[in-house]
Amino acid sequence: MMRGADCYHCAPARAPRQMKKCIQIIPLGELLEIAPGDDLSRLIADAVKKQDLRISEGDIFVVAQKIVSKAEGKIVRLDSIRPSKRAEQWATEYQKDARVIELVLSETCRIVRMERGVIVAETRHGFVCANAGVDVSNAPEGTAILLPDDSDRSACALQTQLTTNFGVHIAVIIADTFGRPWREGLVNVALGVAGIAPLVDYRGKRDASGKTLQATVIARADELAAAAELVMGKTNRVPVAIVRGVTSVEESGSGRDLIRSAATDIFR
Repeated sequence: MMRGADCYHCAPARAPRQMKKCIQIIPLGELLEIAPGDDLSRLIADAVKKQDLRISEGDIFVVAQKIVSKAEGKIVRLDSIRPSKRAEQWATEYQKDARVIELVLSETCRIVRMERGVIVAETRHGFVCANAGVDVSNAPEGTAILLPDDSDRSACALQTQLTTNFGVHIAVIIADTFGRPWREGLVNVALGVAGIAPLVDYRGKRDASGKTLQATVIARADELAAAAELVMGKTNRVPVAIVRGVTSVEESGSGRDLIRSAATDIFR
Protein backbone atom coordinates (compact mmCIF):
# COMPACT_ATOMS: atom_id res chain seq x y z
CA MET A 1 0.00 0.00 0.00
CA MET A 2 1.01 3.59 -0.60
CA ARG A 3 -0.21 6.57 1.33
CA GLY A 4 -1.46 9.64 -0.51
CA ALA A 5 -2.32 13.02 0.93
CA ASP A 6 -5.61 11.92 2.40
CA CYS A 7 -5.96 8.16 2.01
CA TYR A 8 -4.28 4.81 1.81
CA HIS A 9 -4.49 3.24 -1.63
CA CYS A 10 -2.99 0.27 -3.36
CA ALA A 11 -0.22 0.71 -5.91
CA PRO A 12 -1.73 0.74 -9.43
CA ALA A 13 1.24 -0.89 -11.14
CA ARG A 14 1.82 -4.57 -10.40
CA ALA A 15 -1.57 -5.47 -8.99
CA PRO A 16 -2.60 -9.15 -9.17
CA ARG A 17 -4.66 -9.97 -12.24
CA GLN A 18 -7.73 -10.88 -10.19
CA MET A 19 -7.79 -7.45 -8.50
CA LYS A 20 -10.28 -5.39 -10.48
CA LYS A 21 -10.06 -2.22 -8.42
CA CYS A 22 -8.05 -0.57 -5.71
CA ILE A 23 -9.24 -0.19 -2.14
CA GLN A 24 -9.04 3.29 -0.61
CA ILE A 25 -9.20 4.18 3.08
CA ILE A 26 -10.16 7.81 3.58
CA PRO A 27 -9.93 9.49 7.02
CA LEU A 28 -12.87 11.66 8.06
CA GLY A 29 -11.46 14.01 10.65
CA GLU A 30 -13.71 17.05 10.61
CA LEU A 31 -15.92 15.98 13.53
CA LEU A 32 -16.23 18.10 16.66
CA GLU A 33 -16.16 16.62 20.17
CA ILE A 34 -19.19 14.36 20.51
CA ALA A 35 -21.67 14.92 23.34
CA PRO A 36 -24.67 12.89 24.54
CA GLY A 37 -27.65 13.35 22.26
CA ASP A 38 -25.64 14.44 19.22
CA ASP A 39 -26.93 13.32 15.83
CA LEU A 40 -23.97 11.27 14.59
CA SER A 41 -25.35 10.78 11.09
CA ARG A 42 -25.71 14.54 10.62
CA LEU A 43 -22.22 15.22 12.00
CA ILE A 44 -20.70 12.59 9.72
CA ALA A 45 -22.58 13.99 6.72
CA ASP A 46 -21.34 17.50 7.60
CA ALA A 47 -17.76 16.21 7.82
CA VAL A 48 -18.09 14.58 4.41
CA LYS A 49 -19.30 17.89 2.97
CA LYS A 50 -16.44 19.84 4.59
CA GLN A 51 -13.90 17.50 3.00
CA ASP A 52 -15.71 17.84 -0.35
CA LEU A 53 -16.07 14.08 -0.69
CA ARG A 54 -18.52 12.34 -3.00
CA ILE A 55 -19.94 9.21 -1.40
CA SER A 56 -20.16 6.24 -3.74
CA GLU A 57 -22.36 3.16 -3.80
CA GLY A 58 -20.85 0.54 -1.51
CA ASP A 59 -18.69 2.87 0.61
CA ILE A 60 -18.13 1.46 4.11
CA PHE A 61 -18.10 3.86 7.06
CA VAL A 62 -15.96 2.53 9.92
CA VAL A 63 -16.96 4.45 13.04
CA ALA A 64 -15.09 4.44 16.33
CA GLN A 65 -17.12 2.90 19.14
CA LYS A 66 -16.11 5.75 21.43
CA ILE A 67 -18.08 8.43 19.56
CA VAL A 68 -21.11 6.15 19.30
CA SER A 69 -21.01 5.58 23.06
CA LYS A 70 -20.64 9.30 23.71
CA ALA A 71 -23.57 10.19 21.46
CA GLU A 72 -25.69 7.53 23.17
CA GLY A 73 -24.82 8.85 26.62
CA LYS A 74 -22.80 5.84 27.77
CA ILE A 75 -20.65 8.10 29.96
CA VAL A 76 -20.44 7.39 33.69
CA ARG A 77 -19.19 9.86 36.28
CA LEU A 78 -16.72 8.06 38.50
CA ASP A 79 -17.80 9.99 41.59
CA SER A 80 -21.19 8.25 41.26
CA ILE A 81 -19.62 4.81 41.71
CA ARG A 82 -19.37 3.14 45.13
CA PRO A 83 -16.71 0.42 44.90
CA SER A 84 -17.33 -3.00 46.41
CA LYS A 85 -14.83 -4.60 48.77
CA ARG A 86 -13.64 -6.85 45.92
CA ALA A 87 -12.99 -3.84 43.68
CA GLU A 88 -11.15 -2.01 46.46
CA GLN A 89 -8.93 -4.99 47.23
CA TRP A 90 -8.03 -5.49 43.56
CA ALA A 91 -7.40 -1.77 43.05
CA THR A 92 -5.17 -1.56 46.12
CA GLU A 93 -3.10 -4.58 45.06
CA TYR A 94 -2.50 -3.30 41.52
CA GLN A 95 -2.66 0.50 41.98
CA LYS A 96 -5.89 0.91 40.03
CA ASP A 97 -8.90 3.18 40.48
CA ALA A 98 -11.41 1.16 42.52
CA ARG A 99 -14.31 2.99 40.90
CA VAL A 100 -13.20 1.91 37.43
CA ILE A 101 -12.74 -1.68 38.64
CA GLU A 102 -16.27 -1.65 40.06
CA LEU A 103 -17.59 -0.46 36.69
CA VAL A 104 -15.70 -3.27 34.96
CA LEU A 105 -17.21 -5.84 37.32
CA SER A 106 -20.70 -4.41 36.83
CA GLU A 107 -20.35 -4.68 33.02
CA THR A 108 -19.13 -8.28 33.26
CA CYS A 109 -21.16 -11.47 32.97
CA ARG A 110 -18.12 -13.78 33.17
CA ILE A 111 -14.54 -13.28 34.32
CA VAL A 112 -12.21 -15.03 31.88
CA ARG A 113 -8.97 -14.10 33.64
CA MET A 114 -8.24 -11.74 36.51
CA GLU A 115 -4.60 -11.62 37.48
CA ARG A 116 -1.45 -9.46 37.40
CA GLY A 117 -3.54 -6.32 37.21
CA VAL A 118 -5.38 -7.43 34.08
CA ILE A 119 -9.09 -8.23 33.83
CA VAL A 120 -10.30 -10.09 30.75
CA ALA A 121 -14.06 -10.47 30.86
CA GLU A 122 -17.07 -11.46 28.83
CA THR A 123 -19.50 -8.58 28.61
CA ARG A 124 -23.25 -8.88 28.63
CA HIS A 125 -23.05 -8.20 24.87
CA GLY A 126 -20.99 -11.38 24.40
CA PHE A 127 -17.62 -9.70 23.73
CA VAL A 128 -14.51 -11.05 25.45
CA CYS A 129 -12.13 -8.16 26.02
CA ALA A 130 -10.01 -6.31 28.54
CA ASN A 131 -11.89 -4.42 31.24
CA ALA A 132 -15.27 -5.40 29.78
CA GLY A 133 -14.90 -2.52 27.33
CA VAL A 134 -14.81 0.13 30.08
CA ASP A 135 -12.44 2.90 28.99
CA VAL A 136 -11.18 6.16 30.48
CA SER A 137 -9.07 7.22 27.47
CA ASN A 138 -10.51 10.04 25.35
CA ALA A 139 -13.14 10.50 28.04
CA PRO A 140 -14.08 13.71 29.87
CA GLU A 141 -12.15 14.18 33.10
CA GLY A 142 -13.55 12.10 35.95
CA THR A 143 -15.59 9.82 33.69
CA ALA A 144 -15.44 6.41 32.03
CA ILE A 145 -17.09 5.33 28.79
CA LEU A 146 -19.00 2.08 28.35
CA LEU A 147 -19.76 0.11 25.20
CA PRO A 148 -23.04 0.85 23.38
CA ASP A 149 -26.01 -1.14 24.62
CA ASP A 150 -26.44 -2.73 21.19
CA SER A 151 -23.72 -1.99 18.62
CA ASP A 152 -25.64 -3.72 15.82
CA ARG A 153 -28.68 -1.55 16.46
CA SER A 154 -26.46 1.54 16.49
CA ALA A 155 -24.81 0.47 13.22
CA CYS A 156 -28.17 -0.22 11.61
CA ALA A 157 -29.53 3.21 12.59
CA LEU A 158 -26.45 4.96 11.21
CA GLN A 159 -26.49 2.88 8.04
CA THR A 160 -30.14 3.70 7.37
CA GLN A 161 -29.68 7.41 8.03
CA LEU A 162 -26.49 7.76 5.97
CA THR A 163 -27.92 5.75 3.06
CA THR A 164 -30.91 8.09 3.02
CA ASN A 165 -28.71 11.16 3.34
CA PHE A 166 -26.32 10.28 0.52
CA GLY A 167 -28.84 8.55 -1.73
CA VAL A 168 -26.65 5.46 -2.25
CA HIS A 169 -26.29 2.22 -0.35
CA ILE A 170 -23.49 2.36 2.21
CA ALA A 171 -22.42 0.03 5.01
CA VAL A 172 -21.45 0.82 8.61
CA ILE A 173 -19.03 -0.92 10.95
CA ILE A 174 -18.69 0.19 14.56
CA ALA A 175 -15.14 -0.66 15.62
CA ASP A 176 -13.18 -0.88 18.85
CA THR A 177 -9.64 -1.87 19.75
CA PHE A 178 -9.19 -5.34 21.24
CA GLY A 179 -6.20 -7.36 22.35
CA ARG A 180 -5.50 -10.82 20.90
CA PRO A 181 -4.60 -14.02 22.75
CA TRP A 182 -1.09 -15.30 21.97
CA ARG A 183 -0.11 -12.19 20.00
CA GLU A 184 1.25 -8.80 21.01
CA GLY A 185 -0.44 -5.61 19.92
CA LEU A 186 -4.01 -4.42 19.59
CA VAL A 187 -6.20 -4.34 16.50
CA ASN A 188 -9.53 -2.80 15.59
CA VAL A 189 -12.40 -5.28 15.42
CA ALA A 190 -16.05 -4.93 14.42
CA LEU A 191 -18.61 -4.68 17.23
CA GLY A 192 -21.61 -3.63 15.17
CA VAL A 193 -22.21 -4.26 11.47
CA ALA A 194 -24.92 -3.14 9.04
CA GLY A 195 -25.18 -3.31 5.26
CA ILE A 196 -22.39 -5.82 4.70
CA ALA A 197 -21.90 -9.50 5.47
CA PRO A 198 -19.36 -9.69 8.32
CA LEU A 199 -18.12 -13.13 7.29
CA VAL A 200 -17.01 -14.54 3.93
CA ASP A 201 -17.47 -18.31 3.80
CA TYR A 202 -15.11 -20.14 1.45
CA ARG A 203 -16.04 -23.62 2.64
CA GLY A 204 -16.86 -25.88 -0.27
CA LYS A 205 -14.95 -23.73 -2.74
CA ARG A 206 -11.72 -24.91 -4.34
CA ASP A 207 -8.34 -23.33 -3.74
CA ALA A 208 -5.77 -22.56 -6.44
CA SER A 209 -4.54 -26.16 -6.42
CA GLY A 210 -8.04 -27.62 -6.69
CA LYS A 211 -8.46 -28.72 -3.07
CA THR A 212 -11.85 -28.17 -1.44
CA LEU A 213 -11.69 -25.70 1.45
CA GLN A 214 -13.04 -27.18 4.66
CA ALA A 215 -12.80 -24.51 7.37
CA THR A 216 -11.98 -21.12 5.86
CA VAL A 217 -14.40 -18.42 6.98
CA ILE A 218 -12.87 -14.93 6.77
CA ALA A 219 -13.91 -12.26 9.28
CA ARG A 220 -14.25 -9.54 6.64
CA ALA A 221 -15.75 -6.94 8.99
CA ASP A 222 -12.81 -7.33 11.38
CA GLU A 223 -10.38 -6.98 8.47
CA LEU A 224 -12.09 -3.77 7.36
CA ALA A 225 -12.09 -2.40 10.91
CA ALA A 226 -8.39 -3.14 11.28
CA ALA A 227 -7.58 -1.60 7.89
CA ALA A 228 -9.47 1.59 8.79
CA GLU A 229 -7.34 1.98 11.92
CA LEU A 230 -4.37 2.74 9.64
CA VAL A 231 -5.79 6.23 9.13
CA MET A 232 -7.88 6.56 12.30
CA GLY A 233 -5.12 5.89 14.84
CA LYS A 234 -5.52 6.32 18.60
CA THR A 235 -4.22 9.89 18.80
CA ASN A 236 -5.13 11.33 15.39
CA ARG A 237 -8.63 12.56 16.33
CA VAL A 238 -10.02 10.69 13.32
CA PRO A 239 -13.10 8.80 14.58
CA VAL A 240 -14.44 7.78 11.16
CA ALA A 241 -12.86 6.30 8.04
CA ILE A 242 -14.43 5.47 4.69
CA VAL A 243 -13.31 2.25 3.02
CA ARG A 244 -13.95 2.30 -0.70
CA GLY A 245 -13.61 -0.40 -3.35
CA VAL A 246 -14.76 -3.50 -1.45
CA THR A 247 -17.12 -5.56 -3.57
CA SER A 248 -20.41 -7.25 -2.58
CA VAL A 249 -21.37 -4.74 0.08
CA GLU A 250 -25.16 -4.91 -0.08
CA GLU A 251 -25.54 -8.01 2.06
CA SER A 252 -27.02 -8.82 5.44
CA GLY A 253 -25.41 -9.80 8.70
CA SER A 254 -24.52 -8.39 12.09
CA GLY A 255 -21.66 -8.04 14.52
CA ARG A 256 -23.11 -10.87 16.57
CA ASP A 257 -22.24 -13.23 13.72
CA LEU A 258 -18.58 -12.70 14.69
CA ILE A 259 -19.04 -13.92 18.28
CA ARG A 260 -18.12 -17.58 18.65
CA SER A 261 -20.77 -19.58 20.44
CA ALA A 262 -20.01 -21.44 23.65
CA ALA A 263 -20.69 -24.73 21.85
CA THR A 264 -17.87 -24.13 19.35
CA ASP A 265 -15.44 -22.33 21.67
CA ILE A 266 -12.81 -24.92 22.66
CA PHE A 267 -11.11 -22.51 25.10
CA ARG A 268 -14.03 -22.14 27.53
